[in-house]
Amino acid sequence: MDFTIGAIRDIRSGSRRRARSTESTAVAEYTGLWGWDVAPGARAVRTGSRTDCSCGAAGCPSPGAHPLSFGQELAAGAPLEKAAAAWADTPGAAVLLPVGRSFDILDVPEEAGRGALVRLERMGLPLGPVAATPTGRALFFVAPGAAGALPDLLYRTGWDDADLDLRPLGRGDYITAPPSDFGGHGPMRWLRPPTLDSAGCPPQARLLLGTLAYVCNRSAGSRATAHGADCPRPPV
Repeated sequence: MDFTIGAIRDIRSGSRRRARSTESTAVAEYTGLWGWDVAPGARAVRTGSRTDCSCGAAGCPSPGAHPLSFGQELAAGAPLEKAAAAWADTPGAAVLLPVGRSFDILDVPEEAGRGALVRLERMGLPLGPVAATPTGRALFFVAPGAAGALPDLLYRTGWDDADLDLRPLGRGDYITAPPSDFGGHGPMRWLRPPTLDSAGCPPQARLLLGTLAYVCNRSAGSRATAHGADCPRPPV
């Protein structure tokens, strides 16, 4: 079966009849509609203040945030049957998206990210998907290569010495995709869901960086003022 919007709707209705997991339906959408690679991931299990990983490794450094060693990664465009079978072989796996292939990520505080989204939309700038973690972070999808280029971009835009809670994710990193649980804290969600236009062609980081940096810097200044510190200097 080819991947079409109609086929995805069939998956959704079929999931009700065959009790497929929400994750397996999302996997079919991510590989078929949005053109992303997908990997079955471990899950985190929280017990009080302790977080263990379903991989079983003692002291796992990334509980619930890494691919399963025995899971089958699915390439973009994988046939529907292959996507369903791969998730049937790893029941309960989290949906992980490899970063650095179809997109990189700019990770900022969710409050700042929401403010940046409003500004960027008003300016009519191109936007890609934006995901939110249950721990209060916003993940902006941007064109691949942003992670390596970020220091130079910040320097050229005058933000290299600013107090920014902004970090890049690139090749070798993974993000947990909605609706999977993130590190035992709760489900991931979309602030700006993927579309046929934005998923395969996320914007260049330089188009968003000035606004993201400004809002992050202002948020840092507000936090500092609230704690009695001096407000950071305004951008040049």
